[in-house]
Amino acid sequence: MTTATRPISQDVLENAAKVIKCLGHPLRLRLLEIMERGGEHNVSELQAFSGAGQSAVSEQLGILRGHGVVASRRDGMFMLYRIIEPKVFRILACVRECDIIDQATEALHGRSA
Repeated sequence: MTTATRPISQDVLENAAKVIKCLGHPLRLRLLEIMERGGEHNVSELQAFSGAGQSAVSEQLGILRGHGVVASRRDGMFMLYRIIEPKVFRILACVRECDIIDQATEALHGRSA
């Protein structure tokens, strides 16, 4: 574990809290993970890849867009969504890293995931 070298400014903490709060839903994280791997996607694609219903996907995309995490653009009949908040990529990497650590710890202690 690393030690902090300087205090985090209040502005940075407030911005981080907003992003973290926005990401605090499993479907939102799944949608971001899909976009992270594949770039732009329309609602139908996100629905198919996530297994969630159209209204749930649309609602969560609206929240992500409202918080400035994703942006959309029209391409013919479709709205395409993409990640625009660069911190999302690091947060998803942290989620993966935590999962790997949890799995290793469970394996070390003889528990199954």
